[in-house]
Amino acid sequence: MSQTPDLLVKDLHVSVEGKEILKGLSLEINKGEVHALMGPNGSGKSTFANTLMGHAKYEVTKGDILFKGESILEMETDERARAGLFMAFQYPVAIPGLTFASFLRAAINARIAPSLGEDGKAPTKKGIPPKEFRDLMRSKMAMLKMDEKMAMRYLNDGFSGGEKKRAEMLQMAMLEPAMAVLDETDSGLDIDALRTVSDGVNALMNPEMGLLLITHYQRLLNYVKPQFVHVLIDGRIVRSGGPELAIELEETGYDAMEAEMAVATA
Repeated sequence: MSQTPDLLVKDLHVSVEGKEILKGLSLEINKGEVHALMGPNGSGKSTFANTLMGHAKYEVTKGDILFKGESILEMETDERARAGLFMAFQYPVAIPGLTFASFLRAAINARIAPSLGEDGKAPTKKGIPPKEFRDLMRSKMAMLKMDEKMAMRYLNDGFSGGEKKRAEMLQMAMLEPAMAVLDETDSGLDIDALRTVSDGVNALMNPEMGLLLITHYQRLLNYVKPQFVHVLIDGRIVRSGGPELAIELEETGYDAMEAEMAVATA
């Protein structure tokens, strides 16, 4: 890996309501790389994703997160997003009354033209012009093979599981992040929806973006191929390797690895 990774997580300890969940997690991701973070339920995978994005519920008690060489621990969530971090949710929220297109345009405008500048004055940048936005949205929807009518529906309201996850992929396509975190994107998808969403992820992957796939199962990795696989157990990454590690987990499960860890720490 590069000496200056885009995302550098150093000895991260995180607590929720006084209970320590992450207990010294370290990870490096460079742009152009696909990493998978796997682990049993309750191992801290979603805690890590939410901590990366600055969720107030998660308290960092030790360690640091560097993005593009700068610590982001003091940044608010919107600041992290404008810096180039993106997270696709395991359970996207429905917002009746807000069209998907309106949401996308608001998200882009918040990224490029925050309501106030750093000095508290009105920003000099303006939002994306309507025609430019429509052209961009249509081109991204075409790339992801999405029906344009979906943009006129209320955000995630009445969407199927597959539609919700494809909507997350369109958001990623529109925002063009430098580092994307997909938290259990395969959760709740049947095999056809999984293939469709995976095709979208692969279409969006590029040399300028790093990708972290957080998943419980190996099946997503049959379609989106990682170069690096990490196993998270009890708040720590206990093993790292290549794609073959995910195949091993599929065959043996997490029990054997948890037993090995128990013996090593006894």
